[in-house]
Amino acid sequence: MQTNQSLSENLFTEAFTQDPFPTYAQLRDHQPIMRMLFPDGQSGWIISRYEDAVLALKDPRFVKDMRNAGLDEDVIFIKDNMLFSDPPDHKRLRGLVQKAFTPQLISGMRGRIQQIADELLAAVEGKEAINLIDDYAFPLPIIVISEMLGVPQSDRDKFRVWSNALIEHSGRESDEEMRALILEFREYLRAWIAEARKQPGDDLISQLIVSEEQGDRLSEDELYNLVMLLIIAGHETTVNLIGNGMLALLQHPDQLRLLQNKPELIHTAIEEMLRYNGPVEFSTSRWVKEDLEFKGISMSRGDLVIVSLSSANRDPEQFSDPDLFDITREKSPHLAFGKGIHLCLGAPLARLEGEIAINSLLKRYPDVRLKGDTSELEWRPGMIVRGVKEIPLYL
Repeated sequence: MQTNQSLSENLFTEAFTQDPFPTYAQLRDHQPIMRMLFPDGQSGWIISRYEDAVLALKDPRFVKDMRNAGLDEDVIFIKDNMLFSDPPDHKRLRGLVQKAFTPQLISGMRGRIQQIADELLAAVEGKEAINLIDDYAFPLPIIVISEMLGVPQSDRDKFRVWSNALIEHSGRESDEEMRALILEFREYLRAWIAEARKQPGDDLISQLIVSEEQGDRLSEDELYNLVMLLIIAGHETTVNLIGNGMLALLQHPDQLRLLQNKPELIHTAIEEMLRYNGPVEFSTSRWVKEDLEFKGISMSRGDLVIVSLSSANRDPEQFSDPDLFDITREKSPHLAFGKGIHLCLGAPLARLEGEIAINSLLKRYPDVRLKGDTSELEWRPGMIVRGVKEIPLYL
């Protein structure tokens, strides 16, 4: 039987990053709730089974604001936004942006998203090979979220630099470096928001500013941090959904051909991509609010709790033949977008972007194939997102 130490030693290695799923299977079998030391130096619990994951994600005793668990605020992370808040603040902050992400409004963006996809695919016509991430998977969602928020076109690449650094932070960088990066981001936002105050438009940022000025509903810090969250979360998930999804199709040619022959399967295909190798590997941090027992395990106030979404989505107790990639899988209650009150607000947008991006690519370039071997691909560091830095493709 695997020991706690031997299992933890298998986590976050280079081999694990390439293919974490055999290790997840061992975790679910032997240590489904395991205490370990994470790469950033923090000690905490990792939850790997589906049933336990759902309970943890919905349990109000696991809080997102570490101050509610009796801990000092961690200054290097973005705070005062809905991702790191608890009720009642969470409901208030989420309500401010909820109206911009309703299924009806997202559906109305289909034409514009299709236009962006077509323009990006036309731009690489005639090339023998492309990098799927740089040429397609990144620009499509960053253009969409930038237009929603009102980000100037000339500044979009800056957000990729800030976003990558914050998302991939693994504890190796110093607090000073991370603080400087966040301050740089905030200073940019300060100047941008000041201009938006003078001439508000019909974009989401202007709506948030108007809400702020109509009453004490949004502090200045909350405004900055909410915008930072929307910019980062607004494209990161979709970049890796497109990348991981296309990679899964290329690794399963029969499924790729099936989708090309029946593009109407794209809805279930996207759900399977999200389940099979989703864009978010671990939940963001939760903290134990009070001494408690969870599934027979004693946890102390202030303990860190992380849920492995990727592991839960391969749990054979929930999904039949979970290591099989099957785009016709009909019922898929996966946890790629989380669960409970922190369910990803942008899930409908990410799904729509993924559907349009992948079907459009396969239609325009039906002979697309991977350039090189999957073993040569470099996966992004960090504990939150799961995605490949570059995916070279022959068109």
